[in-house]
Amino acid sequence: MKYTWLGHASIRLEIGDQVLLIDPWETGNPMWPAEKRAAMLAGATAILITHGHGDHTTDAVALSKELGVPVYGIYELMSHWGEAEGIEVTGFNKGGTVMIGDVAVTMVNATHSSSIATPNGPMYTGGEAGYMIRGEGRTVYVSGDTDVMADMKVLQDLHTPEIGILCAGGHFTMDMERAAYAASKLFDLKTVIPVHYKTFPLLAQDAEALVAALPGRNVVAPEVGETVEL
Repeated sequence: MKYTWLGHASIRLEIGDQVLLIDPWETGNPMWPAEKRAAMLAGATAILITHGHGDHTTDAVALSKELGVPVYGIYELMSHWGEAEGIEVTGFNKGGTVMIGDVAVTMVNATHSSSIATPNGPMYTGGEAGYMIRGEGRTVYVSGDTDVMADMKVLQDLHTPEIGILCAGGHFTMDMERAAYAASKLFDLKTVIPVHYKTFPLLAQDAEALVAALPGRNVVAPEVGETVEL
């Protein structure tokens, strides 16, 4: 299994027979590894979207068309894109599981907000979510944008993830300390990877607080464009 951070909350996850792009945001993302673009997109098989905000969706439709890959996400947003943009989509909802090749993806709850900008103002896009992604005999939790929530204990009991890719920048999502609480008190994550930080000055600029709050756990904070084995 291989993980690559594409900046902000954008992720490349190579798992099983799939190369998943999760919330790929290129246009306007100051952290996007432009010099490595071809390598970061090479072999992609599907796009997963956690919610509608522009820092997660701006490039999803264009990348789907460019790469010829389907997009998976909440039913309302996928239905809109399928009809308005003519791309291949699979819409599902929280608690539902889809198979992408030999990888099982379950949509799970998050607590945030979700909309896309339109000429007439924000359009509600069906709700925010995270994912439990199972392949190679292991489960990865991708939190999406969220705060700590009691649901996480249920998700631990149901899915027992060992790897957590957690938003941790604060202001718009849980911060490093709250992410550490989620990782250790509600989940029992062996490996924790922070995302949704460094991008802008109002977000956390490093993962030191996360590392300090999780002694004995493997906190992985690679540079943008760096691929690590999990």
